[in-house]
Amino acid sequence: MSKDISLRKDAASNKMYPKIELIRIVKNKSGDIFIDNTKKANGRGVYIRPTIEAVEKVRKTKALERNLKTSLENEFYEKLLEEVKLNWD
Repeated sequence: MSKDISLRKDAASNKMYPKIELIRIVKNKSGDIFIDNTKKANGRGVYIRPTIEAVEKVRKTKALERNLKTSLENEFYEKLLEEVKLNWD
């Protein structure tokens, strides 16, 4: 019996990828936005591929901001880039 792989849409490319290959960014009820390493936190989740190109693309197109219905500071994107470089390379 094989378990189905959960697919999620990458906000940068609009393509579907296995959930485990993506970074989840969450906006919770109190409006906090953070990188959800557990992939289980409550709130609105948006997924992106853990590549520098994907982070740059969602920054340029404001895809995360549209999906989370909020504006994001430059510092958040810097933190996201650090996360990609540290944990996904």
